[in-house]
Amino acid sequence: MVNLAAIHNPGILGAIVFARHADRIESFSSPDTYATFNTFITPLGTYNAFQSGSYLRSEYLAPSSPTFINGISPVLADIHQLLMRADSSGDGTVFQQSVTAVIQGLYPPTSKYAIQLANGTTVEGALGGFQYIPIESVEMNQDVSLNGLLSCPNFDAHVAALEKSDLFLNKGKEARAFLQKLQPYLAGRPIDFNFMFNMWDFADVQSQHNATYLHHIPRGFVNQARVLADFHDGYAFSDPRPDGIGNIGTRVMLPSIFSTLSRIANASDPLKLAINGISYKPFISLFNLTEAIVDNPEVRGIENYNSLAALELHPGSSGDAEPTVNLRFKNGTADVFHSLKIFGKDKVPLSEFVSKLSPAAINSTAQWCAACGQTTLRGCAGILG
Repeated sequence: MVNLAAIHNPGILGAIVFARHADRIESFSSPDTYATFNTFITPLGTYNAFQSGSYLRSEYLAPSSPTFINGISPVLADIHQLLMRADSSGDGTVFQQSVTAVIQGLYPPTSKYAIQLANGTTVEGALGGFQYIPIESVEMNQDVSLNGLLSCPNFDAHVAALEKSDLFLNKGKEARAFLQKLQPYLAGRPIDFNFMFNMWDFADVQSQHNATYLHHIPRGFVNQARVLADFHDGYAFSDPRPDGIGNIGTRVMLPSIFSTLSRIANASDPLKLAINGISYKPFISLFNLTEAIVDNPEVRGIENYNSLAALELHPGSSGDAEPTVNLRFKNGTADVFHSLKIFGKDKVPLSEFVSKLSPAAINSTAQWCAACGQTTLRGCAGILG
């Protein structure tokens, strides 16, 4: 039977997806360097990341979907159409694991992943036709494009200045009474507003995985801690100036965003879909730089596990019109995509998207070294020496 919905569905040219990692054990994040360590994804995390991949499959690989990617192979993965990357800085394992599970949901095993040998024998791929799709590991000391935050002295100074500001000092005073009530449930962790993410993360993870802890912590405490962590990190990982150091988490990603969208727009290039496994921090500056927080201030804080942000490229309204870009966001496993405005608009021409954001872009490791005031680490010694 002919699928009439597919015939009349204009679809999209492609998309770039940013995927936050899935459920993991507690991750201690240094308040001085924002490095994380001693964490890994849980079985729940793999299950939910797989669900995220299945959701993306329904959005981008189903011919009846209004956001079906025209020309993409919907069942058998064509690796030339896909670009899969994962941040490997700090505890990069959690990003690799999450992206792997997302891909499993995006392109599940299929009997079509098979080969016929010269003797006529047909052999199906392992595990029922499991599709092994390459994931590029983006190492922080070789490529700054997925993590511009670590070992960035000027960013650390930005956070330190915020934490000494009246805005943060007043919020810390306001939070003090609650934090004193929370202290018995923090296993000895200090109650300092500057450590807000660590306090909330400990309580959140314990409430998810420790039945005794969940039974004892007063109702509402985890959510109260989350609100305070949202406040702290919403300001820490953004900046009122587009080219400000607080936006460094997204500024380093802009060149790859521009080049990927350009490739998708190029009919002679096979690329259709890119997925990047990242932490929650660049989401905050992405929404700040695109001004999405103006109409949707609720996206300013920490995104839930398995959150997805998608920059979609649509064909022009007429044959000679340029493609347009829109932004959609899904805040965790239970949510669905919601449209966010870009610069106050539902969508913008690709050239406008690039021209608006280009002045903020960090285009090379050398530029990152200069912006961060870093002279020795992450290859800066060889560049600036």
